[in-house]
Amino acid sequence: MKFVVSSATLLNHLQAISRVINSKNTLPILDCFLLDLKNSTLTLTAADSETRLETLVEVNSTEGEGSLAINAKNLLDPLRELPDQPLTFDINDETLEVFIYYHNGKYNFVGLKGDEYPEPKVLKDSALKLTIDAETLFSGINRTVFATADDELRPVMNGIYFDITTDDLTFVASDGHKLVRVTTTEAKGDGRSSFILPKKPANLLKSLLPRESGTVEIVFDENNAYISMSSYKMVCRFVEGRYPNYNSVIPQNNPNSIKLDRLALLNALKRVSVFSNPASSLVKLQLSEEKIVVSAQDIDFLTAAEEMIPCNYDGNVMNIGFKAAFLIDILNNIPSSDVRIELSDPSRAGLILPVEKEENEDMLTLLMPMMLND
Repeated sequence: MKFVVSSATLLNHLQAISRVINSKNTLPILDCFLLDLKNSTLTLTAADSETRLETLVEVNSTEGEGSLAINAKNLLDPLRELPDQPLTFDINDETLEVFIYYHNGKYNFVGLKGDEYPEPKVLKDSALKLTIDAETLFSGINRTVFATADDELRPVMNGIYFDITTDDLTFVASDGHKLVRVTTTEAKGDGRSSFILPKKPANLLKSLLPRESGTVEIVFDENNAYISMSSYKMVCRFVEGRYPNYNSVIPQNNPNSIKLDRLALLNALKRVSVFSNPASSLVKLQLSEEKIVVSAQDIDFLTAAEEMIPCNYDGNVMNIGFKAAFLIDILNNIPSSDVRIELSDPSRAGLILPVEKEENEDMLTLLMPMMLND
């Protein structure tokens, strides 16, 4: 088997799919890329035990066809140091010895049999299909993935919940402290269905989708999904289990409402939180008619800070505490210059909402408060 391929094109595709490969694998062959040559198309595959990512590369001067697995390090590390040039791969089908020739040199190593590489899971006949614009899918994942958990006891929280109806698609993520819900009318299903996309494939899609255009097709059953993009194809296993009823935790009657500049609050939090107790990261918001005072203190080290921000506040004078890191995360991911914070009392969750909404999209974030000592 022999072919010629551009080093820059090959590196670009390999780097994109290499994020699937785990640093430690139970199967040694999962440390490898699978190369499968048919006609003048080379299929590159990377996988772990639950996620598989494929991409196609056009090659020239092909002789023969077949497949083999090549250690990812042996392919990627030298490619990163090569300037763009044609590479000639010459592979002995019997011994699986690989020779790679470039402008003024060559290197060689031995590959593994391609047929030992794990096959993708086959979907059931009852599989459903969701077609969604690449930009809409990216937006939904990008706005929610930061709120997913790393919880071994509640694995259903370790992914993004896709709630599909005949009218819209809702992306939900929560770690028990914060929750993000993004509903878009740009995508909908033929019926009611749902699945939980794990954090790893969600982050892989977040890095791949900005390069994509057009639509993405997701074909899925109860356990797995085939996600087809213009340049990549992903097969992934869902998180099993029932996602909690997210709507039931969203407080409905919130008489206290603040409207203020998102960046002003975000930057104040970043400055003031430096002086909070590192263990709790607690910041206090003191709300009054025309201002909000953000303060933090660390009694152990006798440090404290406070900052005043003008705002429009409609409600009772109130003090409420939040974990600064979580509130900063939420404000970083809201696509609006102004935000509205809705509160009922200091012991119940606060809602942080964008004032300027994206077209055909509704975004809501929720954050649980922390107890204040005073």
